[in-house]
This record gives sequence, C-alpha cells and structure tokens, in this order.
Amino acid sequence: CIQTVSPSEPRSGQQRKYIIDLTSSTAQKFIFDGKHKKALPAALHALRFSTKVYGSSSVQLLPAYLLLAEACIGVGNLQQASNYLSQAQWIVLRTPDCSGAFQHRLHRSLGLLYVADGNFNQALYHLANDIYLASSTFGLKSVEASGGYFHMANVFFHQNKMDIANSLYAEVRKSKQKSLRSLRTRKWKSVKTP
Repeated sequence: CIQTVSPSEPRSGQQRKYIIDLTSSTAQKFIFDGKHKKALPAALHALRFSTKVYGSSSVQLLPAYLLLAEACIGVGNLQQASNYLSQAQWIVLRTPDCSGAFQHRLHRSLGLLYVADGNFNQALYHLANDIYLASSTFGLKSVEASGGYFHMANVFFHQNKMDIANSLYAEVRKSKQKSLRSLRTRKWKSVKTP
C-alpha cells in the first residue's frame, strides 16, 4: 500500500510538533480575545496533528480537546463541548498517572460547561476539584488555583450569594497582587544585576 502525502502536509514529527504548538497558541489567543469561532479551526488542527504525533488515546491530546471545548462553549455549542470533554475524561480515566495539571484543567473546563448550561451545582463540584488539583500541583496561592476561585465566585454571584462571592473575589485579588509583586521583584532584580 502506497501512502501519499500532500506537499503541504508536514512529514517529520518535529514539524508536526511545531504545528501543534503554533495552532494551540493561536487557538488560545483567539479564545483569550473572545473570538471563539476563529479558535475552532486552529484547535481542530492542533487535535489532528496531536493525534498523528502521539496517537488517538494519548494524554497529549488533552490540551487540544480542552481548547476545542472552550471554543465550543464560547460559541454556545454546549453539546459539542460536552463531546470533546467526554473524550478528554476518557483519556484521563485511562491514564492512571495523569498529572494534576491536566486534571485541574479538565475540571475547570467541565465547570465552565456546567456554568454555561446553568447547572450550578455540577459547576461548583468541578470547580472545587479544579481548585483542589491546582492547589495540590501548583500551590494554594498559585495563579492556577486563583482562576478556579474566580470562576467559583462567579457562580456564587449568579446565585446571589454575595458574601461567598466577595470572599472568593478577595482571595483572587490577594493571589494576583502577590503574583504581580513577585513578578515586579524579579524584574527589578534582573534590571539591577548587570
């Protein structure tokens, strides 16, 4: 059997990994800018090349599935987002040593899906798991954990539980201020050191 490769198709694993990084960062930028529809093609390419490089059940597919889910949530296609997150969950379940970093991102995405669907109890469950895993992996006061606190605060805000929401928003603010102070200190030290 002769396999043909189109001239524009990257042939080496190194080229494919470069395209995975490029398409993933492009999708992430579009999502960050609120352009979820534009993120979909880039995220699909990231999944396609990740599958070719790592195989169809590799934990390395999780970032692409999570990008696709986030983009689908952003455009309101919750069923498709749920399908991508189901694929990601299946990979995590089949990977006993899956890192806390991947698991926290999966739970955050599931939490955001349930927020978009209006199922706040399930959203809080997954966001609590997100915070636990991010805190275990990166530290209690980490930027990663503060993202979970922020999304959880938004849920409580929507439920009109302002005391809880304000408490969580304050936690996020403290974490961000600490992170900014640390960044400013490192930058200042690098400027002072010749």
